[in-house]
Amino acid sequence: MTKRVSRRRLLQGVLAGGALGGVLLATRRYPGPIKDAYDITDALNYSIHDLMLPDQPRVREYSPSDVAEVFPTSGTTSPSDESYRLLREKNFADWSLKIDGMVNTPLELSLAKLKAMDSQTQVTLHTCDEGWSAIGQWTGVKLATLLSQCGLKPDAKYVVFHCMDTMRSNNKRYYESIDLFAANHPQTILAYGLNGEPLPEPNGAPLRLRIETQIGYKHAKYIERIELTDSLEKFGSGRGGWWEDSDRAPWYAGL
Repeated sequence: MTKRVSRRRLLQGVLAGGALGGVLLATRRYPGPIKDAYDITDALNYSIHDLMLPDQPRVREYSPSDVAEVFPTSGTTSPSDESYRLLREKNFADWSLKIDGMVNTPLELSLAKLKAMDSQTQVTLHTCDEGWSAIGQWTGVKLATLLSQCGLKPDAKYVVFHCMDTMRSNNKRYYESIDLFAANHPQTILAYGLNGEPLPEPNGAPLRLRIETQIGYKHAKYIERIELTDSLEKFGSGRGGWWEDSDRAPWYAGL
C-alpha cells in the first residue's frame, strides 16, 4: 500500500536533511538524466509530484462548449521533410505507427487500424511554455493499451517518440520521451482527432501525443515510431528530447 506524504512533512524532511537530503529525495525514483546540478532541480520537482500524487489523478476535463474555435499551435506547423509530404499527399493512407525496441511483440499499425481500436475522447487544457493556453477536445487511443499489446521487456523504462519533422535550427529530427509512469496515466493518449475532426496538420497530423499532466513541448507531434528503451543516453544528447537537448528544457515538465 502506498503511503501518502503531506506537503508539510515532505518539506520538513528536506529541510531537516539539508542539501544532501534534497538530492537523495530527488534521485530516489527519478528516471530521467542527471548530468549536472541543473537536473537535480528537475529531479526534485518530479519526486515531489510523485510522492504527492501517487495515484495518478486525472486532470480537469471541460465541456465541449469550452473548446477553442481555432486551436493554436507552436513549433513545426508543416513539416518540410519529403517523406512526410508524400504521406500527406495520400492523406496518410500509407502511414503506419511502428512500436519496437524493448518489447516482446513489435507492432505496426495503420491509421485505419488505430481508429478501429477503442477510443477515448477528453476535453483538456493545453498549457504551452511560450505563455498561451487553450482547451481542445482530443480523440485517440490510450498509450497504455498499445504498450500492453506489445508486452514490455523487464528492463524497459522509457518511451521515446520519433517524429517526422526536422527542426531547421539544427537539422535534427524532433523527438521526446516519457517514463512508464506517465505513459500509463489514464489520460495519456495518442490523438488522431481534434474537436471532432481529423487532426489538422499544424497540430500534428496524423498522430500526436497527449500527455495532459505535462506542458506543451512534451506533446510530440507527427509521430511515426515509438521505441521502448532502458536508457536515454543513445538519443540526441542524452537529455530525453529535442528541446531538452537544444535549449536545456526540463525533461520532466509536470504541471
